[in-house]
Amino acid sequence: MLRPLSKPARNRLAVALAGVLLAGCGASAEPASQEKAAGEKTDVTVEPIKATRELTDANGVRISLPEEPRRIVCLFALCDDILTELGIVPTATNSLLLAHEDFLGKEKAAQVEVVPGGFIAPEVEAILSHDPDLVIGLEDTHGKLAPALEGATTFWAMQPETWQDSVGYLRDVAALTGRTAEGEKAEKAFRTKLAAAERARSDRTALVIYGSDENFGVATPEGDVAASLFPKIADYPWKSRGVEGSYSLEEILARDVDVLFVETMSFGEPDGRLSEKLAENPLWGKIPAVRNGDVHEVDSEVWAKGRGTRSLGIVLDEATAALR
Repeated sequence: MLRPLSKPARNRLAVALAGVLLAGCGASAEPASQEKAAGEKTDVTVEPIKATRELTDANGVRISLPEEPRRIVCLFALCDDILTELGIVPTATNSLLLAHEDFLGKEKAAQVEVVPGGFIAPEVEAILSHDPDLVIGLEDTHGKLAPALEGATTFWAMQPETWQDSVGYLRDVAALTGRTAEGEKAEKAFRTKLAAAERARSDRTALVIYGSDENFGVATPEGDVAASLFPKIADYPWKSRGVEGSYSLEEILARDVDVLFVETMSFGEPDGRLSEKLAENPLWGKIPAVRNGDVHEVDSEVWAKGRGTRSLGIVLDEATAALR
C-alpha cells in the first residue's frame, strides 16, 4: 500500500537516494488567498555584484579566500548549477546534473572527475587529492566534513530552501570568483523568466510530488526550492505541516489537482516511474490530473537536486508549458 512520506522518512530517503531535496518545516495554516501565497511581484532589477575575497552568506556563514578560487569541488548539484552559470567547470563533482543537455552535456560532463563515496559520504582524501581552493557542500549532509577539511581547504556549507536563497548563493559565488558580469547576467535572465511566468499565472491547481518505490511526499514552498516558484505561477495550496506532517492521497484527491509533476527517485538503476507505482492505488486514478492525462514525470536531477537559477529556469519552462 502506498503511503504519504513524512519529513523524517523523506530525509532518510534523501540519504539513501544520494541527494534529493530536504522537505522544509513551516506553519501549517493555509494561505488566506492565492495572491498572498504568491507574495510580492518579482523584481527584475539586478543589483551590481562586487568582487570580493570575503563575505558572509545569508545563513551567517563567513567565507574568506586568499585569492580567486580556481579549483572548486562540488559536493551537491547547486554548486554545479552556479558554476555552469558563471562559465566555470568544477574540478570534481558527485552530481549527475552536468550531464544534462542544458549544462555540459554527457560528453563534456564525463571529463569532470567524480568524487567517490557518493553524495552522502564523499571521501575526504579524494576531495583533497584535487587540491581544491574551495569545496562547496550541503550543510544538512556535508556539514560533518568540516573538521576533516579544516586547514586543508576552504569549505562552504550552503543550505538553500527557496529560489531567493539560490539567487543569493549565485551572487556570492560570482563575487568570490570574480565572475560578476556572468552572475548578473544569469540572475537577470532568471528573474525575467520568473516575472514573465508570473504575469501569465495559471489558475489551474498544480502539485509536485516526489518518491521512490512505495513512498511519496508533497514538495512545499517553505523548504523545496523548485516548489517555492509555484505559488507565483499557479494555484499551489500545499504548505509544510512541520516535522511529522504530510498529505494523503485522499487529501490530494479532495484538492482537484489539475496538473501533477512527479519526481521519481530510485536506488541505482531506475526501476520504474513513481506515477506507475502510484497507479496501483485506486484513488490515484480519480485525481483529475490523472484522469485527464496531465501527469508529467520530470527530471529529478534538475527539479529536485539542481536548485540553482539554470535548473529553476528549466523548471519554469516545463511547468508553464504544462500549465497552459
